Amino acid sequence: MQPQNRALKIHSLLLKTYGYPEWRNPLPPVDELVSTILSQNTNDGNRDRAFEALRERFPSWEEVRDAPEFEVIEAIRPAGLANQKGPRIQAVLREISSRRGELSLDFLREYTPEAAKEWLMQFKGVGPKTAAIVLQFSLGHPAFPVDTHIYRVSGRIGLRPENMNAEQAHQHLENLLPTESYYAAHLNIIRLGREICKARRPECLICPLKTNCDYYAALQVMTE
Repeated sequence: MQPQNRALKIHSLLLKTYGYPEWRNPLPPVDELVSTILSQNTNDGNRDRAFEALRERFPSWEEVRDAPEFEVIEAIRPAGLANQKGPRIQAVLREISSRRGELSLDFLREYTPEAAKEWLMQFKGVGPKTAAIVLQFSLGHPAFPVDTHIYRVSGRIGLRPENMNAEQAHQHLENLLPTESYYAAHLNIIRLGREICKARRPECLICPLKTNCDYYAALQVMTE
């Protein structure tokens, strides 16, 4: 089966298993950018607690930008790595203000996806995954973010070469799937990774993809 056809088959099987996913309501682009920076190296719960604490302490992003560094760090402690994330968030907010004259990323809706991604990735701490999340879930641009679950699952299934790194996997997976499938495929693969294709002890016997999975096929050969 051609790689694109295999990717579509996997997408279809996940839609039959999980249905069309619905994520939370979209955040404004700057909110999504800050939330995604907070999410780095932590879980969703810690990210949300830190984001809510930051917004409660500073009602506007201008206040976050101009606040004493230690106050931002204290507000986002629940997300972990606060000493890194606090200054990083403030630096990004200052850079946006300096380049645009205001704290808004709405103008990126008028850019091409490639140009919007390039603009976001000029900031330290904003890599392909962070940019792709803002593009897909806030700006309405097609992008396929690759988090730890998607990287692991795509490698096990055989959707990407084993030696391909996470940064390279973004473009690779985007090339395999049609743009209109990115949203659902991204969220459903994450769900599969959390519930079934876990980092330790994947539950292959109940996986809807087992007949299309390189990892499962290798296990079968080993047990023969």
